[in-house]
Amino acid sequence: MSLARSTIFIVGAKRTPFGAFGGKLKHLTATELAVHSSNAALTEANLSGSKIDETFFGNVIQSSLDAAYLSRHVALKAGAPIVSPALTINRLCGSGFEAVCLGAEAIELNRANITLCGGTENMSQAPMHIDGLTARWGAALGKGFKAEDSLWAGLTDAHAGLTMGLTAENLADRYGVTRAECDEYALRSQQSWARAQSEGIFRNEIAPVQVPGKKGTEVVDTDEHPRATTIENLNKLKPVFRPDGRVTAGSASGICDGAASLVIASESACKENNLVPLSRIVAWSRVGCEPSCMGIGPVTAIEQVLRVTNLTLSDIQLVEINEAFAAQYIACEKALGLNRDIANVNGGAIALGHPLGASGARILTHLTHELRRTGKRYGLGAACIGGGQGIAVLLENTEPRN
Repeated sequence: MSLARSTIFIVGAKRTPFGAFGGKLKHLTATELAVHSSNAALTEANLSGSKIDETFFGNVIQSSLDAAYLSRHVALKAGAPIVSPALTINRLCGSGFEAVCLGAEAIELNRANITLCGGTENMSQAPMHIDGLTARWGAALGKGFKAEDSLWAGLTDAHAGLTMGLTAENLADRYGVTRAECDEYALRSQQSWARAQSEGIFRNEIAPVQVPGKKGTEVVDTDEHPRATTIENLNKLKPVFRPDGRVTAGSASGICDGAASLVIASESACKENNLVPLSRIVAWSRVGCEPSCMGIGPVTAIEQVLRVTNLTLSDIQLVEINEAFAAQYIACEKALGLNRDIANVNGGAIALGHPLGASGARILTHLTHELRRTGKRYGLGAACIGGGQGIAVLLENTEPRN
């Protein structure tokens, strides 16, 4: 866990709308999505890309042929100097958070004054893999090539021998989470997103994307995955992972495409470049937990952040815990004693989707803008991580009003 020893600010934070699986953003690579959100974040900061000292981007599926170069290509296409290094990182569902942690640490170490950080994913482009040994060196007599779904493989922990959905079922068993609770929470996520969308709450964080449409260029400015539903419709859905399970398609996060980017700057960089701080990065934590109950990871990560800052949950006005599954969120809520009234108030990944590498950056982008809009002081974002980890980041509004 780390408490920021210097003053580090977020000065720009933008995301793309999140596209549905096979939806309007499916033809844009993860790199292209990240370039779009990065340019938008730099524009919001009123900063040239030439000022970027280092770039950090999270990406999990590596769904395009040029994905190995992702962060470097994002940096260069955003205008970063040739001498400015870039790093692509994979902490699975915590990758977007991790990129921000690394960007803050680079500033802490006096290695950088301004960093470009974020996460991106195009899950629609997740490839069907053919085993390299078979493809390159030949199939045995009577055997052919077999394509494996890299997306499904990425959502399965081979070490634990469990899909992510089954880890959520384990948490539901441990914390006594019912199917009714999960369906009610899923409905809350969808309805909260719909209310926030109707009130224009996402307008300041979303950078609209232009895509080819049937009648010419189409502007995508709204998350595509949310859907209108009812508790009756959610109750009718069959459990996916266990016959007696709680996890359904309606109470799980959406498979989506999208990116989010944040420009992070030291206090001196803000003064030198006339940057307006939007939020301050206060502290962050990464932890490990039992892989078979990976969804509980946010609990320890949050507790460590609170401990190092001498704060309690009662001091925090906004909390965002990534909604991998309703059962997983509810387990974290119960373990923390978290007041739901301050949590995921504008909907979460069950409604707007969970592009794996992007979600952490999306949460910090949303918290930054929501703290500014509401005048609240502290916002805490966290996520569980497949394989058994958790991550949390605490932000402070630079201009709190309450």
